[in-house]
Amino acid sequence: MNASGSIVGAVARARADAPFLSMLLDREPVLAAQLGEGGWPGLAAWRVEADDLSVGTRLRIARRRLALLVAIGDLAGILDLTQVTGALTAFADQALDLAIRTAIVERTPDAEPVGFTAIALGKQGSHELNYSSDIDPILLFDPETLPHRAREEPGEAAVRIARRVIELLQARDSDGYVLRVDLRLRPSPEATPIALPIDAALGYYESQALAWERAAFIRARACAGDRVLGERFLDGVRPFVWRRALDFGAIGEIMSISRRIRDHHAQGQAFGSGFDLKRGRGGIRECEFFAQIHQLIHGGRDPALRVPATRDALAALAAADRIDADQAQMLIDSYTAFRTIEHRVQMIDDRQTHSLPTGEALDRVARLHGLGTGDALLDLLRPHVEATARTYDTLEADDTRMVPRDPERVAERLGALGYRDPPEATARIERWRAGTYPALRSPAARQALEDVLGGLIEALGEAPDANAALARLDTILSRLSSAINFFRLLEAQPALARLLGAILSHAPPLAETLGRRPELFDGLLDASALDPLPDVPTLVAEMTARETGDDYQQLLDRIRRVVGERRFALGTQIVAGVSDPIEVSAGYARVAEAAIEVGAAATVAEFVARHGHVPDSELVILALGRLGGAALTHASDLDLIYVFTGDYAAESDGEKPLGAVHYYNRLAQRISGALSVPTAAGPLYEIDTRLRPSGNQGPLTVSLDGFARYQRESAWTWEHMALTRMRPVFGSAAARAAVMAVVADVLGGDRPSRDIAAEAATMRNEMAAHKQPLGPLDAKLLPGGLVDLEFAVHVEQLVHRTGFDPHLGDAIDALAAAGLMPPAMRIAHDFLTRLLVTTRLLSPDAQPPAPATQALIARTMRLDTWDEVVATLETTRQEVRSCWQSIIGEA
Repeated sequence: MNASGSIVGAVARARADAPFLSMLLDREPVLAAQLGEGGWPGLAAWRVEADDLSVGTRLRIARRRLALLVAIGDLAGILDLTQVTGALTAFADQALDLAIRTAIVERTPDAEPVGFTAIALGKQGSHELNYSSDIDPILLFDPETLPHRAREEPGEAAVRIARRVIELLQARDSDGYVLRVDLRLRPSPEATPIALPIDAALGYYESQALAWERAAFIRARACAGDRVLGERFLDGVRPFVWRRALDFGAIGEIMSISRRIRDHHAQGQAFGSGFDLKRGRGGIRECEFFAQIHQLIHGGRDPALRVPATRDALAALAAADRIDADQAQMLIDSYTAFRTIEHRVQMIDDRQTHSLPTGEALDRVARLHGLGTGDALLDLLRPHVEATARTYDTLEADDTRMVPRDPERVAERLGALGYRDPPEATARIERWRAGTYPALRSPAARQALEDVLGGLIEALGEAPDANAALARLDTILSRLSSAINFFRLLEAQPALARLLGAILSHAPPLAETLGRRPELFDGLLDASALDPLPDVPTLVAEMTARETGDDYQQLLDRIRRVVGERRFALGTQIVAGVSDPIEVSAGYARVAEAAIEVGAAATVAEFVARHGHVPDSELVILALGRLGGAALTHASDLDLIYVFTGDYAAESDGEKPLGAVHYYNRLAQRISGALSVPTAAGPLYEIDTRLRPSGNQGPLTVSLDGFARYQRESAWTWEHMALTRMRPVFGSAAARAAVMAVVADVLGGDRPSRDIAAEAATMRNEMAAHKQPLGPLDAKLLPGGLVDLEFAVHVEQLVHRTGFDPHLGDAIDALAAAGLMPPAMRIAHDFLTRLLVTTRLLSPDAQPPAPATQALIARTMRLDTWDEVVATLETTRQEVRSCWQSIIGEA
């Protein structure tokens, strides 16, 4: 059927089966005639151009026309659901805005209509108003800017304005009404005025708001009145809605609301005639809640998910791999069907109802939709209801996993799960239940524990040593100030509970870190946490993404937060067995390099604001050791040298000028502090500057000329060895190039002639005497370990003046290509590096770990058994030792 025929058919169905639409056709004869002939005047035809009519009358006539046009356009298939709800919402916004402006101007004719705003919630906020919907705004005012009469308090004026707004919109006469207004979503509606001061509202949401109110603000927007004021309010409330460290109690509360809705509206839960399309099991509300729960979980970290409209939110969640794409499409299709039929129900009599009628009335709705009978309509909806209910039910908790209260039964349960010492584990759980630790003393905390305990002991039971994992969890709980959020997170994400078990079983440093900063575990909610780490510029952008109003200290806290999250995630990748330890090692280095770049730049900016710049001069930060080689471990410190370019005798040009040497020494001290001093957001790095010229006896910074002179004339062989892994990590491209030109000259031979092999051999012997290996797995310090390999590489580089590359593996490849080192040393390097990075997490004392952790280390090392790890380590050490001995020869 063409569009004209569809419109004629829609008008006929409206006349026959929808008394409200029939009345609208009678009241609007011009539109009715055009539509009856198959014409489409367009949605803009609702506008009323009549200056002689009052504002209220114009709005009521406009609403009547819009209701007719939207209904016929919908029934004829000219308007889809998005266009229908969008048109209804746009009208509501305009009507509310005009009502606010009118109410202000009526009272204060010469004043600008500012200082009063409406925040749209619910379906108005998401541009999804239904055909016969009310609106749920929050009315706010600014006492400083709201127009008011003489001797009138701003609060009194705001309430009077709000009452007039409601009167304009809700008053009924022969032309109908404009909108029903529900103000009960404002804070504490039983005790507060209908218009609230903006600061009081912000204070409420920051300190007292309930979980459902957070969900409501997913769809909030400034829709009318002073929109600048409205946006100011929304900016202030945004952290309350979108939290990086999510309170999973909010998720449980939303689920509880859903269950209460099912219970309270039990009569409309069963599908059939009388089914409640909005609140029924598998209906509109469950589509919305499914989207909102996942938005609350993930939206704090991913702004792309902060989408107000339900169908858009489901699509965004699927695009971000937060929910299954087929599942999302099913819910989108179901939501579209439910809302479409809901509109048909409301078109009959313009009633705000969501329930399917019964008997002949259901047949009437079906005919209005173009179907023959009510049974056909039920058949259309049934698959959507059933699929939605099944999907939503997956969010419900499984009560069969509750842990019994009887200690004997708890021990039986633990024994069945594989705990090697059930009584010992039971005793720990009983201490938790008794509220022994501060974090578990409140009833809410103990309830959160019970809600997650069944799944938690199952997850830890899958760990190689469940008792050890439980003991480490006990340590974490003993140090928490509150355990509620921790337990709610595990309840919401069961897979994380299994990962937690692995961390607690295998990785003491990660377990210790988690004990200090349990919010780090929230980061694993993001599926990308186990992906390869991004490049340095991306990490820099992440660290510099300041919130509005952030100062220097808050930036340093953000750096620490990002570094902590990223380092924890990298360590977790090893525990989870999803990444090569060599790539994890490079990731640790990229995180550190980004932290240096951001922290140093911010510190320089702060310093310059007080002391100015030194003309034609700048600071360069040089990385050495494992950072220079871009191969850190979880426990690595940062070896840095601070160099400045330009004239050392110059002076800065700021309010408080300093000589260049004093200037850069103080600046370097502040940068070291910025990168090392713990804050409320946690620790960062240990900074080691002992590799600078003259070591601890020299100044913290040195001019580039002084650095060049020292390296050419006074540096020891070990300092030249350190230069082979040096690279700039902060400074302009020109300054970095100037430093590297000096380094290239020195390494190329512009240095004193020495017996490099002999001095290196002596130094290695002294190191071995003073720094013993931690244990039989110390891949760094054992004879034939990484230190011996590094010495061998650096001696060959300095003696033959070739193969220079800060990345040790690439340097070995270059030396092997030149015939100066056995190619097998690259294999040795990779094995020893993997073992070092892995054992720093899984066996930090370098002693053989428990059998279960041995198996994890073997998998990480790409070997089948622990015996192969031990045998390969021994063979590799012999090869490296032989290479080292052949290089130093008689020395």
